[in-house]
Amino acid sequence: YVYPNPFFRYDGEWRGGRTHGQGKLLFKDGSYYEGEFVDGEITGEGCRLWASSGDTYSGQFVLGEPQGYGLMKYKAGGHYEGELSHGLREGHGHLVDQDGQAYWGSFHNNKRHGQGHMVFRNGDKYEGDWVQDQRQGHGVLFRADGSTYKGQWHSDVFSGLGQLTHCSGAVYHGMWINGHPVAQAKKIVILGPEVMDVAQGSSFTVSVQLQQDSGEVAEGEDGRVLKISAGVRYVQLPAYSEVSFFNVDKDDRGTPIQTPFGFDCVAYPLWSPKSGGQEPRAALESTRDPRLPTRDPELALASDMSRGQRAIPSGLAGE
Repeated sequence: YVYPNPFFRYDGEWRGGRTHGQGKLLFKDGSYYEGEFVDGEITGEGCRLWASSGDTYSGQFVLGEPQGYGLMKYKAGGHYEGELSHGLREGHGHLVDQDGQAYWGSFHNNKRHGQGHMVFRNGDKYEGDWVQDQRQGHGVLFRADGSTYKGQWHSDVFSGLGQLTHCSGAVYHGMWINGHPVAQAKKIVILGPEVMDVAQGSSFTVSVQLQQDSGEVAEGEDGRVLKISAGVRYVQLPAYSEVSFFNVDKDDRGTPIQTPFGFDCVAYPLWSPKSGGQEPRAALESTRDPRLPTRDPELALASDMSRGQRAIPSGLAGE
């Protein structure tokens, strides 16, 4: 049947002069609907193709619009399976976008809204609250690198009280603003003198402090792993000298290491009692030479942080 408006054509069942039962409504632009009709309306189970977009839908209809449960396939890639109302995603559903990112959870007005779980293309996973297609409220982010954030979100970034456990082992617990810690550590400072006199083979203590740009102590953070290295000031002794500079470690006469203190040094072996390892060879030498040569007494210390990808974990991306 061809309607007075030639844009539409119908093939199917009728009742009382109206389309009723199984039928197919074709549009002149190439679009169509095929499925159930009730008293002249597209209502029931059916399939719909939109020629302009290439999208297809199969599922429940009410008065010509997708409503109820159905499957929408997008020509650009991806699909949605779940509940709809007036042609929009509404209720619970599963959305996969053209990049392969997947979301399971609640929708409102075609957007992710309410509780939901999403897997991003970079491997990150998020579980928690959504508001108008953005992570907002309380949620947990599992980063692909093993880092985890648990806490408050706003406008898709860390905001409010939360805890970030970085893959390196560092932990920050406190307030966040726009994806960044409020009391963010910017530098590691060695407390005490820059140069120390240490007896060969004896123990010594190094104290460090995390500080903000202002110089104030950065609170709410622990678990950082520090790498401490030490070196003995390098002194070129005369050939006739009876003092052996390499008493520290006869088997390791490496190239002198540059320091920011205006002199070079050679590596000095360190040992931590907590590690349960062997004492350094330097300690064994101490019975013969209980004190480092007076002409080269300084131990230069340097520290750097062993941190994985970057010194201060920032907010996300996950996406």
